[in-house]
Amino acid sequence: MSVSEIYETMDYGVAPESSADALAWLVDQGSRFGHFINGAFTVPRDDFETHDPANGNVLANLSKANAQEVETAVAAARSAQPKWEKLGGHDRAKYLYALARLLQKHSRLFAVLETLDNGKPIRESRDVDVPLAQRHFYYHAGMAQLMESTLPDREALGVCGQIIPWNFPLLMLAWKIAPALAMGNTVVLKPAEYTSLTALLFADICRQAGLPKGVVNIVTGDGAVGEMIVQADVDKIAFTGSTPVGRRIREQTAGSGKELTLELGGKSAFIVFDDADIDSAVEGLVDAIWFNQGQVCCAGSRLLVHEPVADRFYAKLRTRMSRLRVGNPLDKSIDVGALIDPVQVQRVTEMVAANTAGTLFRAGDVPDTGCFYPPTLITGMNPADRLMQEEVFGPVLVSTTFRTPSEAVELANNTRFGLAATIWSENINLALDIAPKLVA
Repeated sequence: MSVSEIYETMDYGVAPESSADALAWLVDQGSRFGHFINGAFTVPRDDFETHDPANGNVLANLSKANAQEVETAVAAARSAQPKWEKLGGHDRAKYLYALARLLQKHSRLFAVLETLDNGKPIRESRDVDVPLAQRHFYYHAGMAQLMESTLPDREALGVCGQIIPWNFPLLMLAWKIAPALAMGNTVVLKPAEYTSLTALLFADICRQAGLPKGVVNIVTGDGAVGEMIVQADVDKIAFTGSTPVGRRIREQTAGSGKELTLELGGKSAFIVFDDADIDSAVEGLVDAIWFNQGQVCCAGSRLLVHEPVADRFYAKLRTRMSRLRVGNPLDKSIDVGALIDPVQVQRVTEMVAANTAGTLFRAGDVPDTGCFYPPTLITGMNPADRLMQEEVFGPVLVSTTFRTPSEAVELANNTRFGLAATIWSENINLALDIAPKLVA
């Protein structure tokens, strides 16, 4: 028996990460949370629950902000902003460095809490999301420190209203808060209603870091709370989320004088030419579409394969899919965790069930309980099919083939989205010719 054959007979053992510390932290807070406004938590209410999507267990009870609470948070940010800006970049950097160090100190707590609240594999929370969040705060601390010499003519905008999604809760918080604070702005941030816990833990480390009151304010709730922030007396709105909501925010802020940053949906093309390293392309595709259960705006969800290698590529891809491990996100051996909520599972299920085109392949079994959905491949699709045009935001890959490079470009650009694209080819001249033609 060869070494490769021996490996084929082996399987991964269970390697669970303990959730004890994260659950203990929740209990220490009474498993109930208010909002973080002006440096303190408000009295909590039991307005809605947040659940572990892997098993449905209730993790905590959260408060839904009302108009008065949003107004109070904005007023606190408005009051704190002038002093925060006048501190200067060098002194603001001290606070950002402190936040970065506290994120490092509590890395494991943040990672486990993120996985409990979101359902993503602990390996992704531990090795990707939390380290990147730390790096963002370190990077922008350095930028703040150098700001007076490198950006002497730049001024803070004022108060930033920030609305983040549930797919990367802590990382999106870092993307929004770190640069805003570095520049001298104050913030009112609303995490997604499904995944507020790491934002509330971050609020706690803001207190530990001695951040001045009102510089960071965090209010929880659903989309209605986000609309309150959009309509509030803020100077900038930063939103990451769905394209329809982004369009609505653009309409609501038109003519208001508010600065606006939108990061919205995608249906990104993953193009494989016949000279590509097939094995490498398959591994790249696994990360592109099944990382975070496909709940990524720039996921490579449309696979375009050169006809001469299509059969070979699909065969290798199906083999690789059959080895993906779906299950308990706290198990370090797991590749694919749980979707965010039963609503999302139902949405993905209905979209796939409504599709009558192509050939469907599903990889393996999923647990009987929890918000799990198997990695799915549908080949032989028509470019006009709904699944080729609409964002699924789940572990579903759709594919068609192309004959020529120009056809690949046409297929890739046949979408109303324009977020990202990937080219796999050993011919650098071909790749450099195709890349600027892609609307991404």
